[in-house]
Amino acid sequence: MDSGKLVNSSEVSGDGPSTPYLTIAIASSALFDLTESDSVFRTQGEEAYAKYQRNHESVPLNPGPAFGLVSKLLALNKGRASPLVEVVLVSKNSVDTGLRIFHSIRHHHLGITRASFSRGRSPFVYAQAFGANLFLSSSESDVREAIASGIPAARLIGSSAQNTLEKTEIRLAFDGDAVIFSDEAEQIFAASGLLAFEQSEVESKDQPMAEGPLHGLLAAIHQLQSVFPSGACPLRTALVTARAAPTHERVINTLRSWGIRIDEAVFLGGRPKGPFLRAFGADIFFDDQMHHLESTRQHVSSAHVPYGVKNLPLERKPDCK
Repeated sequence: MDSGKLVNSSEVSGDGPSTPYLTIAIASSALFDLTESDSVFRTQGEEAYAKYQRNHESVPLNPGPAFGLVSKLLALNKGRASPLVEVVLVSKNSVDTGLRIFHSIRHHHLGITRASFSRGRSPFVYAQAFGANLFLSSSESDVREAIASGIPAARLIGSSAQNTLEKTEIRLAFDGDAVIFSDEAEQIFAASGLLAFEQSEVESKDQPMAEGPLHGLLAAIHQLQSVFPSGACPLRTALVTARAAPTHERVINTLRSWGIRIDEAVFLGGRPKGPFLRAFGADIFFDDQMHHLESTRQHVSSAHVPYGVKNLPLERKPDCK
């Protein structure tokens, strides 16, 4: 999967690029808490939902699961003539019901000015048109469609973790296989077991793995990190993987072949990931397996990447955001 094609090519002019280094397309249900209004849509229908949103236009929406991360990323633009990061809203609302979303963006002082409204249709096509390095949504079906179309995407899941706005450094953590790498190794593990997986990885240690669905996001973050002086970068990345020696070497060689730096790496050998992500202080963690995320969500905000052999297709379910 060549997800790297979505990384923006930027030329530095002054203190910022002509286009942002990192562009995130976010669904309104990921940015704000739309639980109450979505309940109106599901129980009473579109017309009642539209009336409800118009009647509550002056009532700001509360922050949603990605609000803290978005706020911290947009803060990187402070004092710069050109933005390093752009966040665009891609919503299933109509432009009429979306007015409350814009009012809430202004109320919370978020620097979001671009948006698309698709009235019930999946908005991932606009994420691609905006050149997004990541599409964040609460919709499983929308995220699956985006990944199938080559767009780096993840589904935010609910978290009991405390908000991390009190620290300014942005910390992003990734699983490896079927997230930043392809699922080729997981296919061997699923078909033949652990010993066959280890043997294959040792034999292939000098052969870089193919790109996974979030490779383009990681590449864009790496470019963004290069803007800042060494030792003063406000973004930090971590690889948190169930792999252990001797399968670690292929991971390192793959990253080297891509020319991408990971700041920290934890090879867990199957131990639970949650405590290590809490120690790292991740603002968000991306993983392809829900059984890992059920644990990590207790410690940090988490996002599911429904890709690869561990994820079977689901029937599309209607949702309005």
